[in-house]
Amino acid sequence: MQYVRLGDSGLVVSRIALGCMSFGSREWRPWMLEEDEARPFFRRAVELGINFFDTADVYSLGVSEEITGKWVREFAVRDEAVIATKVKMRMGPGPNRGGLSRKHIVQSCEASLRRLGVERIDLYQIHRADPATPVEETLAALDHLVHQGKVLYLGASSMYAWQLMKMLSVSERRGWARFVSMQNHYNLVYREEEREMMPLCVEEGLGVIPWSPLARGLLTGKRLRGSHQASVRDEHDASMADELYDHESDWDVVDATLGVAKGRGVEPVQVALAWLLSRPAVVAPVVGFTRVEQMDPVAGAADVALSDEECAELEAPYRPHAVRGWLDGPVRLPGISS
Repeated sequence: MQYVRLGDSGLVVSRIALGCMSFGSREWRPWMLEEDEARPFFRRAVELGINFFDTADVYSLGVSEEITGKWVREFAVRDEAVIATKVKMRMGPGPNRGGLSRKHIVQSCEASLRRLGVERIDLYQIHRADPATPVEETLAALDHLVHQGKVLYLGASSMYAWQLMKMLSVSERRGWARFVSMQNHYNLVYREEEREMMPLCVEEGLGVIPWSPLARGLLTGKRLRGSHQASVRDEHDASMADELYDHESDWDVVDATLGVAKGRGVEPVQVALAWLLSRPAVVAPVVGFTRVEQMDPVAGAADVALSDEECAELEAPYRPHAVRGWLDGPVRLPGISS
């Protein structure tokens, strides 16, 4: 396993992050792997050298954090493990159980620490922007947690580049702790982030940790055009894949990925992840699993070095997409439709 700093910070992480959304309660989603089923994934992750574990409070409404904390504490050296979680999504009924207000952030951090069973969260990420709360209030609350020692580093996730830049500017002006990472929707099939967000992260020194790096299974090579059954998750959650990836050209990108993989004698997932890892600012794709045998090829992706010609072949079929992957939707301007 290779390791690299997370952006311009001093934090060192593995080049693959274990996505922990799959571990939780079947009462939340039928494709969840529950506590005992999740155990082998954490054991193998540590054996493969993965030290970066990404979850969120909203995943199984806290159960994912409980499972992640338990198995990271059992298998990993805590001082080397990097535990990342998120705050913002609604955790229950009532007006103060979601968003990025000071109240919700502080009480959510305390709850996440209890569920994870740790004294500090290594990377605390806002789970999308919150247009209903002033950014000064959000950033002051996050800075407060850093100064308390409950959070070590701060991260952001999918939003407009101007929103991220505004937050970075406010943090700098106020002398507050600054975001060191961006977790955004980015893969060979969806590259709209290259227009604004990726150049901003390069310029401002943020490490990028893309979610859905395999395009919900499209880039595994295990789907046929128009089909969904690439994973246990897709058996129950195929509509999300349709919402994110519905261009006919998406399949042309898949075909190019399969062609490069065949020529190299490696698996398609390794080509897709190797391309991501070659992009400026990309540090560690967040990869989720439902079968342990999926883990070894993914861990080996960082060792696949693609040529310029291969990258050009992978990129050539891409066609522009509408903005996808923002749970609250992009900001709508008066008189302008999507």
